[in-house]
Amino acid sequence: MRTIAGGCVALTLAMGCGGAAATEPEPDHAAGHPGAHGGGDHDHHHHGQGHHHDFSDVERFAAIFDDPERDEWQRPQEVVGHLALSEGAVVADVGAGTGYFLPHLSPAVGAEGRVLALDVEEAMVAHMQERIAEAQMANAEARVVPTDSPGLPPASVDRVLIVDTWHHIADREAYSARLAEALRPDGFVLVVDFTADSPHGPPAAMRLTAEQVSAELEAGGLTPEIVQEELPYQYVVRARR
Repeated sequence: MRTIAGGCVALTLAMGCGGAAATEPEPDHAAGHPGAHGGGDHDHHHHGQGHHHDFSDVERFAAIFDDPERDEWQRPQEVVGHLALSEGAVVADVGAGTGYFLPHLSPAVGAEGRVLALDVEEAMVAHMQERIAEAQMANAEARVVPTDSPGLPPASVDRVLIVDTWHHIADREAYSARLAEALRPDGFVLVVDFTADSPHGPPAAMRLTAEQVSAELEAGGLTPEIVQEELPYQYVVRARR
């Protein structure tokens, strides 16, 4: 998961993607794994189906991923609303990146819940750990995960959020199967990624349609549906166990 654009694992990923024009490389999530939620310069390398990006320069990407102007189009509260979280739920943000969604996920699950911010980039995870400590988010934890797996035990989470990171994952069908295994009964994965005509996000060659994402999730054993939403530049796919 990239920083898993980190952020967008919310594998910054993190690797949620942020906000550069589509003609610029987008700093989303790292190499063939979920990245960090964000968007910007994309100096990437192709690895099979996934794409590699160096997200080790945390300060640079924090300025992009956590830019207050991102809220206007990312609409984090609306995205989190689609998760339908309840008190005590366990949610994993694959490709969590800099932890952009942490302030929204933590209160949504309450003191008895758990937020797992996952990313493949160690520097992003260290940044999130500092952020969690400073904000005293006792119910949140940031972890480094491998590029080919969310690193979640079977039936351990209620929800998985993957923002602007799915297109960075290398073997997405196999990754989908690992997500399905990690979900509890009635759990689901929520994938948010850029539309073909979005002014933000990765180069056109890296973009996936909602239908492609749905097919990849279904191949992993999940039941997908394209969600009706009002995000200006992104689509949302929900895939149930």
